[in-house]
Amino acid sequence: MRAIKPIPSTLLADFQYCTAVVRGHPENFPVGSYLSPRRVRPYLHAVYAFARLADDFADTPGREPGERLQLLDDWSRRLGQAEAGRPDHPIFRALTYTFEATELAAKPLYDLLIAFRLDVTNKSYDTVEQLEDYCRYSANPVGRVVLHFAGVDQPEGLRWSDAICTALQLTNHWQDLGLDPWLGRPLYVPREEMERFGVDERLILERRFSPAVGSLMLYLVEETRRLFLAGDPLVDLLSWPFNLELAAIWQAGMAVLDKIESSGGNTLRIRHHLNGRDRAGCLLRALHRVLT
Repeated sequence: MRAIKPIPSTLLADFQYCTAVVRGHPENFPVGSYLSPRRVRPYLHAVYAFARLADDFADTPGREPGERLQLLDDWSRRLGQAEAGRPDHPIFRALTYTFEATELAAKPLYDLLIAFRLDVTNKSYDTVEQLEDYCRYSANPVGRVVLHFAGVDQPEGLRWSDAICTALQLTNHWQDLGLDPWLGRPLYVPREEMERFGVDERLILERRFSPAVGSLMLYLVEETRRLFLAGDPLVDLLSWPFNLELAAIWQAGMAVLDKIESSGGNTLRIRHHLNGRDRAGCLLRALHRVLT
């Protein structure tokens, strides 16, 4: 693990603010959970709080696109000020110290802002390549931040991390297929795949499940599972307890895919989620994975 400076008492309130933001935005696959190293957790929360509020700017109902983009531009401006040591907000004061204490570069955070802008300006994807490019900005930067804190910079580690992060992002998209378009978010299923399976976009927008939609979703689930498997060697590259948190997240992602598969691919009227028993099973499998 990378050597990381302790947080000075003058900044504790700012980091606590970040933690409160993270806990107020629960996620299926949380970063900086209680499984992560305690000393690193506040810095992960600073990065995640930055991303969560920016995501709110992009997709919380009630704002016009121009207003959303203006808020994201202001967030980018504040990030630049934090880089220069002139933060004006608890999250950015925490980030300024995070950059100093951990030698984290700001680029992954700027990449995340690109994805949030895309959520405002691009409401559909034509090809798989376009969707993967979106994931390169929306998900992969988070994994690279975690790898930085873990002290991992091997090229293969970055590739494995990107595969897992893209898989997690896609899993969220398939899981929320019955919600995203009605909440103002993009329709993430690529049009080329819908055409290949004979799925009319209106079926999805009207939440009309059909055998064709089921076949499409089962195919997308299998392709996403391949990405998880491609990134699995990263668990062995990480040290304790980073490897445990990653293994637990990996197991949770696969468990959601299993649930979608068990329903025949129906995520239009069913939002598959993990209950407490499911999560306990994921943790037990993760422990077995890292201890054997």
